[in-house]
Amino acid sequence: MDVIEVRDPADGELDAWHALVSAAHLHDHPDEAPPEPAQTVGLLLGGVRRRLWAVPHGDGFGAVAGLRLPGEAAERAGEIEIHVHPGLRRRGVGTRLLRSAAGALRADLRATAIAQALAGTPAVPFLESRGFGCVLTTRGLVLDTAEAGPATAVFAALNPPGYRLIRWTGVVPDRLAAAFARAKRAMADHEEGESAWTPQRVRETAEQVAKRGDELYTVAALRGPSLAGFTEIVVPGDAPACAFQYDTAVVPEHRGRRLGLWMKAAMLRWLAEERPEVVEIETDNAGDNAHMLAVNETLGFRPLREYREYQAVTRDLP
Repeated sequence: MDVIEVRDPADGELDAWHALVSAAHLHDHPDEAPPEPAQTVGLLLGGVRRRLWAVPHGDGFGAVAGLRLPGEAAERAGEIEIHVHPGLRRRGVGTRLLRSAAGALRADLRATAIAQALAGTPAVPFLESRGFGCVLTTRGLVLDTAEAGPATAVFAALNPPGYRLIRWTGVVPDRLAAAFARAKRAMADHEEGESAWTPQRVRETAEQVAKRGDELYTVAALRGPSLAGFTEIVVPGDAPACAFQYDTAVVPEHRGRRLGLWMKAAMLRWLAEERPEVVEIETDNAGDNAHMLAVNETLGFRPLREYREYQAVTRDLP
């Protein structure tokens, strides 16, 4: 089975890619619905530069791999995602796709690569036996918004002295871009590689969300002119019933005042008014981020799954 590079995928190739991803998803996540076709297409055609490979099989694809190359800086890690049909696993197909991605990483002068795996699935031993080491464990949580009302009302009324809330949709207002990037960098003690946040990067991230047809909502806490913290939610354009928590952070000197709980509760209230069709919100927290896990559990989030993020030095890949 040969590996081919997929350039400017046509409709038939997009359909084949989605069918393969769905088959792998249903095998590895039997309790979850597979992604919608529009979600798969959005990831393939989104604004971030990427390379795509596939292994033709029958009338479609037997395996696929995507490599995201965010930004232009060589110090940014490339992001690898590989899917192999359950019936074709343990035949070296995934390794051949990884080899193609590794070659592209080296050609792009990327020093490191990252990949994600669901705990307990075959992706874990695959990555660990091919040069990847686990650098972060994240716990997936889900909130039923219909059950969050009482807690939302209580915590949205916290109003810590000296602070006020603002909110916006889409790209951060220009006057707040630099402060917002600094607040993003406050996640560095819980998230790998977040020190590269700049005003340009926060704008680009929001623009990429919009290009996918999704909507980004942000609530931030201010103390005077200083941005003390923020929380973000993305509502998918094609499946708005389930929204996704993006980043939440509180700048170190403002911690200990329950700002995270206040901002997230205010966000839930805003969504209830603005987007009542949202019935679930999913989030991921670093396994060692005890504070944010406690905040989410207080608001009513319940455990859903556990992911592991892996990192490898490019020169050590096959």
